[in-house]
Amino acid sequence: MAEFLFEIFCEEIPARMQKRAGEDLRNLLVAGLGKAGLTIDKAHHWAGPRRLGFTADIPLKSPDISDERKGPRVGAPEQALAGFMKAAGLTDIAQAEIREDKKGQFYVAKIEKPGKASAEIISAIIPDLMNNFPWPKSMKSGSETFRWVRPLQSIICLLDGEIVPVEAGGQIAGNITEGHRQHGRGPFKVSSFAEYKKHLEGKGHVLLDMDVRKDKIAVDARALCQKAGLELVEDEGLLNEVAGLAEWPVVILGDMDPSFLELPGEVIRLSMRDHQKYFAVRDPKTGELAPHFIVVANQIAPDGGKAIAAGNSRVLSARLSDGQFFQSEDAKKKLIEYYEKLDTVVFHKKLGSIKDKAERIAALSRELAPKLGADAEKAELAAKLSKCDLVTQTVIEFTSLQGQIGRLMFEREGGDTDIALAIEDHYRPQGPSDSVPASPLSMSTALADKIDTLVGFWAIDERPTGSKDPYGLRRAALGFVRIILDNKLRLDLSSELLKGWAVMEMENIGDGETGRLSDGTISGDEKSALDNLLGFIIDRLKVHLREQGVRHDLIDAVFALGEDDLVAIVNRVEALQAFLSTEDGSNLLAGYKRAANILKAESKKGALPDGSPHKGTQAEETALYEALSRAKTKIDTALAREAYSDAMAALSTLRTPIDKFFDEVTVNDSDPVKRENRLRLLKEIRDTSGRIAEFSAIEG
Repeated sequence: MAEFLFEIFCEEIPARMQKRAGEDLRNLLVAGLGKAGLTIDKAHHWAGPRRLGFTADIPLKSPDISDERKGPRVGAPEQALAGFMKAAGLTDIAQAEIREDKKGQFYVAKIEKPGKASAEIISAIIPDLMNNFPWPKSMKSGSETFRWVRPLQSIICLLDGEIVPVEAGGQIAGNITEGHRQHGRGPFKVSSFAEYKKHLEGKGHVLLDMDVRKDKIAVDARALCQKAGLELVEDEGLLNEVAGLAEWPVVILGDMDPSFLELPGEVIRLSMRDHQKYFAVRDPKTGELAPHFIVVANQIAPDGGKAIAAGNSRVLSARLSDGQFFQSEDAKKKLIEYYEKLDTVVFHKKLGSIKDKAERIAALSRELAPKLGADAEKAELAAKLSKCDLVTQTVIEFTSLQGQIGRLMFEREGGDTDIALAIEDHYRPQGPSDSVPASPLSMSTALADKIDTLVGFWAIDERPTGSKDPYGLRRAALGFVRIILDNKLRLDLSSELLKGWAVMEMENIGDGETGRLSDGTISGDEKSALDNLLGFIIDRLKVHLREQGVRHDLIDAVFALGEDDLVAIVNRVEALQAFLSTEDGSNLLAGYKRAANILKAESKKGALPDGSPHKGTQAEETALYEALSRAKTKIDTALAREAYSDAMAALSTLRTPIDKFFDEVTVNDSDPVKRENRLRLLKEIRDTSGRIAEFSAIEG
């Protein structure tokens, strides 16, 4: 095995692209080398601000190939022989062996292909890889056609210490790399990965591995904070980003004017994180933010970082001064006074302004509130206030703080704490890891917001298609599902969506009248759209449950019953999945499918017999009849109590009598009376099982 070393050196790669680019480089090289027949050992890749790299042990040549190709029969037409020789690389049919089987003699060509030099394979793979590298965004670099994320500087391509002749993007591969711009530029001549790493991580002041850079930043930042009697505010996302900005990260503690702590903590942290890439710190005694920050520099400053800290402090002060000004201007009015201004912001040209949306949410929230244990008047006010901060100067500047600023403004006014919480929480959950609203008032506002969004875009036929979802409707539906399930809310999904549709038809909203529901009458086309929306939400439920290990076909089996109480659906699905994982469950499913198949076949011949079955004449027939009678009563009682596990237990008692029935009883008896009764028993199996789920939708 020989060592293969590859480095692509360029100008700064955006931090958010580095991790994926390193993985793509590794995967493409491993796939290309493997396809050429090369075995790969000790594969390792790295990614940083200015370089992507890969190393592995590979053989110096691919293996020789020995193969046989079976050809036509001896005496076959000339055209067939010519095609065979061309495919096998023969110039004369005499070069093929003649073999014999039961059908006679036929030709066989032995194909021997010598292995290919690995350097030759690499020379072919790399230009293609770089010309087709999957950057999210790229620019022309080195030639009129070649594109790379940033202009290329150089390429290293070595095999067993020797340069592999490769050219890509106007760069010819060599054995020279560069280190840190200030602390160890080099150049460095290398012949192996060990030498490459030694030069760069030594004199070159470049930490190759992103995880190493992350660990260094985190450890040094915590140590610096501890020394100053402070505590680092951990931020994994920011840590990932700054690890992609510095080749040789140096952590520095900076100061800010304590007067800025009067700003909401959210504004301070956002200014630090998003605009300046600083880590916030707090006082461990109080848990409150401290007037300091952590900045990660990409150099070792001769003064210990004092000038860097001072410069960053000035930049942060300017940003936070803006925040103070915005806050003081916004505070001149109460939150509700921004309500009318919402009419100047378009939500969607077919769905009106943000104010129109707020009116709809208010009407829906008022209707939902009593069902969730919330006060209807508070719910209506919370919904109206929920969007007001969108037109404040603070949120216009710091858009990701929508909801949070509204809550803080309402709290400063001395407003109701439940309403304040609902203002912030109504956007949640915004992602799979985000928490869901838990208070009744927050739940009613959040659900109303999501119902209005979903119903509105379905009403104007703006639905997600393929991977496109510009209005975040999948996220809204999944958030809707999570709020219901996490809080175990017992809501009739169809009814609530119908109310959302009715609200879309309200008139005179915003003209001094309080929004109320219309009578809910809808057309056939509207009913079709609502049914489609209901299916879309159920699909999000399937996605959510599938991530928790629940089978999608079981959701279909339960939903087919017409149930659209999501909590009831999930409870029934979980009980059904537990039941089918048992021996009784799997055997009963097999018995059900056997009964259903017989009924299906018989229905093609004519109508199935009506009426109820009787005990019949055969012992197994009688036993099944009696078992079905007992099970039906127990199942109905259990379902009325939503005791789905008890219903499954009652269903499991049918396993043995069904098995014996099929083993001992002839359904298609020559006696038409017996045959009809036995078909009625099969219908009873189907109908009794159907009380729990539509078993025909279950796979297996």
